[in-house]
This record gives sequence, structure tokens and C-alpha cells, in this order.
Amino acid sequence: MICGGIVAAATVASPGRTAARPVTMPQLRVQRLAWAGLRLQLPAATLFIDPLIDPAVWGAALPDELIAVDEVVGESIVLITHRHSDHADAIAIAAALKSGGTLAYAAGTPPFGELPANVRQRSCPLWEPQIFGDFTATPVPASDGYGDLQVSWVVSGGGRRIFHGGDTMMHGGWWRVGRQFGSFDAAFLPVNGATFSWRKPATDEPAVLTPKQAVAVATILGAERIVPIHYGVVGADGYSELPDPLGALHDASRRGGSSVTVLKPGEWLNWQAPPLSDHFPRLPE
Repeated sequence: MICGGIVAAATVASPGRTAARPVTMPQLRVQRLAWAGLRLQLPAATLFIDPLIDPAVWGAALPDELIAVDEVVGESIVLITHRHSDHADAIAIAAALKSGGTLAYAAGTPPFGELPANVRQRSCPLWEPQIFGDFTATPVPASDGYGDLQVSWVVSGGGRRIFHGGDTMMHGGWWRVGRQFGSFDAAFLPVNGATFSWRKPATDEPAVLTPKQAVAVATILGAERIVPIHYGVVGADGYSELPDPLGALHDASRRGGSSVTVLKPGEWLNWQAPPLSDHFPRLPE
């Protein structure tokens, strides 16, 4: 089996003897894109979540490097957590799907227009696993700071399971997600604790996970590591995030639990192979 670059052999029982048969599993690679975006890469498929490449969305308020999404290997899939322009960037979606593929979003989300003719749109009900080639993705509950429709995504592929939180805030569904899916190799969680002064009457209550809440969520999900997303905006009119969210995340994580891995836009996640016992249950002799 190939998992995190490691090759292993599975033992197969047969009458009178035990034979070793090599089993291969493709390695999942994950790249952080700008803002809340991800690229998940397998040898025959590329899956994007909330890609952002349009500089007009945040303007000078977001210093992130905008990572191109038009270099796709194999089948192309785009998952969207919700229709806000910083998560459902029409330019990024069209670029990622320029040669065709699938755009997936929560059931109840209005269909997207002006896409290449060979793009399939898929409306996905909560909790129903969706098969996209070598990936399986399931939309799970999330809570939007505006009260708009939003989901988070659980994605499995290459022997890994990751969680993408969009820009959700704290809500009561986390425990059910943790019970349904067990543990995660990585949870990509928003951490900037943003508040919006243009919603009246305005409050100081965070409409996005704070660093402390992200650590609590990772504990509930059983995530091995937190990779922070959705932070770094400075000077946007009516939008304010907590000061030094990364520092606060590291401070909150020192009590134990999930480790923190910070990726700059364009960087790839490097992880160790999971224990072989996670994939090869002991066979009867």
C-alpha cells in the first residue's frame, strides 16, 4: 500500500498458505490556496474547495498570493461551501472547470450560471456521501454569520479524511459530525473570529470561529491537526477580525489536543503515513 509515500503489503489467506500481495493506494496531497481555498490532488483527480483567484473580491485588504487553479490533473471537481463571493468566486470556478468537470454545492443553493457547457452541476443533500471519482465528499451542517445557507465538507481520498469548515461559526452540529465520521487527518478551519459592522444592529459577537473555538472544534472532531484558513484581511470596510489570530491559535492549542500546521497560500501539506493498522485489519488465519 502507498500511503504518505510508504509501500506496504497486505496478507491474503489462501488454502494451505499465506501469500503477500502488494496493494497500492494513491497519496493524497493538499495545497492551501488563497483565503479559504484548497486543492486536493490525487493522480487521476483534482478537487478544489472554495477556490479564490479574483483580486477584486477583497482588493488590497487581503495580502494572500492568489494561486492559479487552471492546472488540473485528471478529473476536476469544485466544492462550494456557500455563495458568498469570497467562497464562490465565479472566475475561479470557471478556471478550475475550463475543461469540464463537476461543481457541487448544498441542496437549496441556486444553480450557477455562465459555466462551460461540459460542466455538471450537482446539488448535494446534507449527510449524503457523493462519489467524485477517487474522492468521496459529504456536506455537513455549518452556520453562517449572516444566516445564509452554508455547509462544511468532509472529503476522503487516498486513505485520508479532511474537514473543510468554510467560514462557519460555532454551532451544535459539531458533535454529530464527530460521531458520524470519527477522526480526521486534518481540519481546515476558519480562525479569524470576524465581526461585521454593516449588519444592524451591530454587535461584537464573532460570526466566524475564533482561534479558541477552532481548537475546541478540532477536539470534537478528533482532528490530528488544525490547518488555519480564512484569516489575514486588514482594512476591509465593515469587516474586522481578531488581532493576531495565528498567535492566538497557537496559544489555545498549547493545552493539548490537535497540533497546528500553518500553510501559506501555495504550500502543500506534508504528513506522515497513517498507521498501517488503520487500513489493514488483521485477517483470520
